[in-house]
Amino acid sequence: MSTSRNDLPPKRTTRPSTRGTHPRRGSTVAGSRRVRQAPVPEPQRISRYRRWYGTLHPSLQLIGLQLWMPLFFIVGFCLCYVFAFHAPHPHDVPVALVGSDPTLVAAVDKALPGEYVFHAYDSLAAAKRDVLAGSMAVAYDPSANEFFKASAHQFQVASLVPATLSAVVTATGAATPKVTELAPLPAYDEYGTVSMYVMLAWCIGGYMVAMFIGIMGGPLRHRVRMAVIVVGGLVISLITNTLAGPVVGAVHGHFVPLVLIAWGWIVAIGLAVNGLSYFAGRFIAAPAMICFVFLSMPSSGGAYPKWFMPEPFAWLNHVVVGSSMVDMIKHQVYGVGPGPARGLITMGCYAAAGLVLMFVGKKWWERRRIRAIVTGRTTMFQDAQNANREFLGKQRDAELERHGLTSTETGTLTVLHDDEWEDDRVNGDVFMGGRDGLETETTPTGRIPVVRSGERPAPAGRTGGPTSGPRTRPVPRVDGSRAPARSDAPVRTGARSGSAPEERPHGRHAER
Repeated sequence: MSTSRNDLPPKRTTRPSTRGTHPRRGSTVAGSRRVRQAPVPEPQRISRYRRWYGTLHPSLQLIGLQLWMPLFFIVGFCLCYVFAFHAPHPHDVPVALVGSDPTLVAAVDKALPGEYVFHAYDSLAAAKRDVLAGSMAVAYDPSANEFFKASAHQFQVASLVPATLSAVVTATGAATPKVTELAPLPAYDEYGTVSMYVMLAWCIGGYMVAMFIGIMGGPLRHRVRMAVIVVGGLVISLITNTLAGPVVGAVHGHFVPLVLIAWGWIVAIGLAVNGLSYFAGRFIAAPAMICFVFLSMPSSGGAYPKWFMPEPFAWLNHVVVGSSMVDMIKHQVYGVGPGPARGLITMGCYAAAGLVLMFVGKKWWERRRIRAIVTGRTTMFQDAQNANREFLGKQRDAELERHGLTSTETGTLTVLHDDEWEDDRVNGDVFMGGRDGLETETTPTGRIPVVRSGERPAPAGRTGGPTSGPRTRPVPRVDGSRAPARSDAPVRTGARSGSAPEERPHGRHAER
């Protein structure tokens, strides 16, 4: 009991304020507001095909609803890869011509119409610079009868263009031109394809991380999604550059710059795919693969330059992520191609587009989700998932029942009180047919006595209840034998007068 302290001033008691007890002028009194009843949604119309499809096996329904992905992949592969690479042919290939040579220009236009475009240069140094930068395929100096190429920037161009033009030059009566290499490829990248495949690994890693976030992480907040993309991008960048560099040996050095470049690109791609996922839902794999695999790979210039690709791949070279990524890799590793400015601008544009799509798409996705909940509308995939979940639950219960078990609502397992719970699948050994295995003798450990709740001694300071301890029914052995009684087993007297004490066998928990 506490007593008041005299050294403290008495507490000031005030009357309860009447402020707020009366409604403000213009406000509605509690209970007087009319509750507007939401309109009853119309029942969802189920087509005949969807009704028939719902009669199939649930697992078969899920498989059928996912077959769009391999079909889409096959169609996209044929329309993009096969179409782009089945017959690459040069068109409007830029050639730097130092000075002038009307005879060569006329001969090339006649022999190869529409394939090469000559650009006049006053300086050989400027022509070489543009060849290294990738804006010119090759450079030709008529005064020295010499071609200049850069294999590190584009191996196919460096191999095909000088050979083709040399044949035209020799046809005019001149000597075979000399070919000078400005940027040779190293021995560990003989055909210049390392940058293309490294770029592809970065693209696939970036869009797949965001794709799974979009499929399974719809309710997640923006910051959680972005954190997963940023952390996942760093992990993928470290793994890909470690494998391509120190492990495989396809890239020598430049580890830290390539890790940073890959990290930035994976995050930018992830943000773009994450924004698209709000609109595409579980079909996000389709737009992600179109943008970052099917269109980006042929248009990147990694396999063939844009001057060898048909439309629209030649034009897409200016906007796809693959071309900027390949150029950044080549500029960092070999010192050829355009500088990093174009790649950084493209990276920023994709990241900004992803952020805008995330901001707009999240609200749109929430409105659509609420509308589906209120109206009770479902998709075929949701119906198939629910049916499959119910089917698997019934299958699980049936499997447990075969083994003498049953599940409860809380998820626990209990023993079925039935003497005939075993079926053919658990009533024998797979080799000899004996229930106890290859050895038909009693197990060395014997039976484990089961103490019933009424006979269980209560611990100190605690009284046993009627529900403490397991309960089982005595189940005889299949062969009719009974296990020898243990000295510590409880003994019960018979119910009838004059009957001898009888040992009650306990549950056979140790027989198996």
